[in-house]
Amino acid sequence: MSKCPVMTTSAGVPVADNENSLSAGPRGPLLMEDYQLFERMAHFNRERVPERVVHAKGAGAYGQFEVTGDISRFTRAHLFSAIGNRCDLFLRFSHVAGEQGYADTVRDPRGFAIKFYTEEGNWDLVGNNTPVFFIRDPLKFQDFIHSQKRRPDTGLRDNTMQWDWWSLSPESLHQVTILFSDRGIPASYRNMNGYGSHTFSVWNDQGERYWVKWHLKTMQGIKTLRAEDAARIAGEDPDFHRRDLHAAIARGEFPRWQVQIQIMPEKDAETYGIHPFDLTKVWPHKDYPPQEVGILTLNRNPENFFAEVEQAAFEPGNLPPGLGVSPDKVLQARLLSYADTHRYRIGINYASLPVNQPHCPVHTYHRDGHMRFDGNSGGAVNYEPNSFSGPVQAPEYRAPPLKISGDADRYDHRQGNEDYQQAGDLFRLMNADQKAQLIGNIVGAMREVPKSPEFDS
Repeated sequence: MSKCPVMTTSAGVPVADNENSLSAGPRGPLLMEDYQLFERMAHFNRERVPERVVHAKGAGAYGQFEVTGDISRFTRAHLFSAIGNRCDLFLRFSHVAGEQGYADTVRDPRGFAIKFYTEEGNWDLVGNNTPVFFIRDPLKFQDFIHSQKRRPDTGLRDNTMQWDWWSLSPESLHQVTILFSDRGIPASYRNMNGYGSHTFSVWNDQGERYWVKWHLKTMQGIKTLRAEDAARIAGEDPDFHRRDLHAAIARGEFPRWQVQIQIMPEKDAETYGIHPFDLTKVWPHKDYPPQEVGILTLNRNPENFFAEVEQAAFEPGNLPPGLGVSPDKVLQARLLSYADTHRYRIGINYASLPVNQPHCPVHTYHRDGHMRFDGNSGGAVNYEPNSFSGPVQAPEYRAPPLKISGDADRYDHRQGNEDYQQAGDLFRLMNADQKAQLIGNIVGAMREVPKSPEFDS
């Protein structure tokens, strides 16, 4: 076997560790000095023109969110200040790995991205239809997606690539178990749950922070497709899910989801037995029971698919005061990566497009750039500080400080992690039919995967 070449950056600098991002302590946030991570994300975000690199095919609709449960003691966000508060929203469903022309009923995680137009600015909850994901370190996202896309030689998707990567990445087992279970192919977008997946945070006027998990439970009931039915539908109607969502709303059958939240006091994270910021793990409901927050309803179809669905741009960093992030490493990378992708794919002024524009006043010093179409703030002052009544900072919106510790290093994200327990727990919760479907789906996907590591055609 020939010796492998040393991996380098684009500048030819040898890469010492391609498994772990640079963070402040093993659980700490990522560091801006991790040029290797940023180079990989920036390059990856520009690999496809012009469709999204991931989540390329989807469907979307407008709707409304109404607060039905009181969490005002946990967050100062005005949206949650009183039961009965409402805001408009836009929700985009999508495939993760499939391209624009992909059949809707292919086995693949589904994106579940929501833009809440609150009076304090947009809140983007950008998640999936699963509570976990395949990776816990963002440095591996590019490799993961490459393994799920198409071979560089044939342009075909290949089960060998997928299972090769999964077999060498034990942290993916929990998500793989969900993907190949009966929930791996939803019957429709209306019949699946949504999850923020990451650990986020909320904070109140007293400066108290809580870690949270967001859940959206379908009120239409969970319905799924067996593999054989999904294959048949893919041949008959590749746009089955997109068509179903549009038709249901047009008929007045408005789909709804109950929004729930799990809440963990900040201090609990230090001693909780499960790494609370690990994207491959869930918090058991017996430890942190979900509580109802509100009802989300979709009630209006877009008038122009490209202008509204394709140009919708979601950012996990869109967080009104009282809503925040966590040291989840994958989430921290997404804060940079999503906005960077939009600037490349749509243009620097993407936030001014109608579907992305907040429903509240916007005051920034951003100027110029390609396709500036909103007057470019006229002759208003374009620097800060200034003596001409330009927008100023508001310290009262400052989030509480986050205590961190640890040496800056590339920590092995697999060391000390148990990657089999929660996947096993999920399997043991399944009934006999669900277990049989899971095993059959895995066998079908692995049937042509070779035992040897040769990359056969």
